[in-house]
Amino acid sequence: MSLETTLQAARRPLLAPYVTGGITDDWTDYLLAYQDGGADAIEVGLPFSDPMLDGAVIQRASDRALARGATVDTILADLAAVRARLTIPVTVMTYANLVLRSPDFCRRLADAGVAGLIVPDLPLDELGDLPAAAADAGIDLVLLVSPVTTPDRLREICDRSRGFVYAISVLGTTGERTTLAGSAVRLAARVKAVTDRPVLIGFGISTGEQAAQAGRAGDGAIIGAALMRRVLDGATPAELGAQVAAIRHAMEVPAATPDAEVPGHRG
Repeated sequence: MSLETTLQAARRPLLAPYVTGGITDDWTDYLLAYQDGGADAIEVGLPFSDPMLDGAVIQRASDRALARGATVDTILADLAAVRARLTIPVTVMTYANLVLRSPDFCRRLADAGVAGLIVPDLPLDELGDLPAAAADAGIDLVLLVSPVTTPDRLREICDRSRGFVYAISVLGTTGERTTLAGSAVRLAARVKAVTDRPVLIGFGISTGEQAAQAGRAGDGAIIGAALMRRVLDGATPAELGAQVAAIRHAMEVPAATPDAEVPGHRG
């Protein structure tokens, strides 16, 4: 089952927690803990030496993974080793330099059991042959929109994205924030007006309450820095699994009062 088909079938607010590949010896245990905690999909970051869109926490996580000797090959080998125990899809997020220098990158992802790919620094106009290569390998290429994406470009991105549409909540880098930005709510409404694909909101979602708001504004949330900060501080897979379970619970509890400007959830 493809990433998009799986997410469409979930029929609930979607939760996709993030982990930096290779950050610890037992990093794939975080995947299993996320799954047990109620995640619908998992985002794995391939560490890169110059992560231009990542804030301080994800940069530190990437630096730690690289210092441990993590590479694309070792991370994909680890994913292949655990794929039989995963029942939810894995999406890889990384930078264009790693993707474009390997002609068979998408095939390597597929061989490791990966279902989706996100390349945040590759603009729509520079995708080249990547969409075809991803489709040939059975990989859903997820594209991103931001609060400043123009209407025409937003529609084209939504038409060409596969798996889901990644809605960047604010301009800037990843990182924890105290509230879900109003720009995220407005962007999700714009996206949902032009596509039936799931809309997941990322960048800055840090708490269960914010994830629940993202689930009502769009179709779900991607949570990265808030989890990676705890891994950097020594949190175990079990502890992160419990945090994901708490976020899942918050996303499924009806809001006391409707959020302003939030349209109804898909499905």
